[in-house]
Amino acid sequence: MTESLTDRPRRLRTDGIRSLVRETNLSSTDLIAPVFVDATTDERKAIPSMPGHDRVPVSETVARVEEILETGVEAIMLFGIPGQKDAVGSQAYATDGVVQRAIRRATDETDVYVIGDVCLCEYTDHGHCGVLEDNARADPTQTVDNDETLDLLARTAVAQAEAGVDMVAPSSMTDGMVGAIRTALDGAGHSDVPVMSYAAKYESAFYGPFRDAADGAPAFGNRRHYQMDPANSTEALREVQLDIEQGADVIMVKPALPYLDIVREVRQEIDRPVAAYNVSGEYAMLHAAAEKGWLELEPTALESLTSIKRAGADLILTYFAEDIAQHL
Repeated sequence: MTESLTDRPRRLRTDGIRSLVRETNLSSTDLIAPVFVDATTDERKAIPSMPGHDRVPVSETVARVEEILETGVEAIMLFGIPGQKDAVGSQAYATDGVVQRAIRRATDETDVYVIGDVCLCEYTDHGHCGVLEDNARADPTQTVDNDETLDLLARTAVAQAEAGVDMVAPSSMTDGMVGAIRTALDGAGHSDVPVMSYAAKYESAFYGPFRDAADGAPAFGNRRHYQMDPANSTEALREVQLDIEQGADVIMVKPALPYLDIVREVRQEIDRPVAAYNVSGEYAMLHAAAEKGWLELEPTALESLTSIKRAGADLILTYFAEDIAQHL
């Protein structure tokens, strides 16, 4: 006969008490839903590698936002597919750029909190996140000119602020981007617009579906010279601290699931809100496994998002936002 045990954790796992003692609680208001706005189409276009997601024309921005708000999610991140591209991504900072038009519609007609992605990869004809160095197309050791790119990122942030964006989120991993953007926003009278920096963004293999969705894959080479080495963790803390010193209000770690250790380390080291991006590849692989019948999609997605929250993320940018919000 088993001896009586004083400490029996199972006592607190029964229905009724289980939820009351839960250490980590995920809410729909923790989630940010990505939205792809496409200037090249007049109708919604399904994204094959991201089931349940579409590119939407600017004219359907409000309808798309209202769908999201109905689920309890209160914030979106806007990504744009421009009508034309060039070497310097000029549509990213054009007054009538696709994202700027979508921002105006969303903020004028809904109560959604709008975050604008600030990068150039979707807008350049070469698919890199800034102005190319001389001979970069021919020489794989060269890619983006860091300092030449800063001004364009700052102009993009100001253009979004002028359109009424609530927050800007620079994602190009350009050294000095937060400082350049903060200075430009303040100088243009937008000191109230916060900056959520993709401070620790890794050169990950999990971005494939997003690059299809946003039409932003590099035309040559890769982004290993400006995105972080997946093997590094100490470097992430250095990147985070640099962005905080430059004025970042929120810190992003991207991707999320393969980098939960980074989310935890960042959470323990800083006194700012921490965001994590549950990226397209993480979303697509769960859908693929569910289609095979190897796992149940919604419980697995919920467990994944809970793990991100448990690791220390205050905000989660995820393609599961709407589906999971309806079950919380």
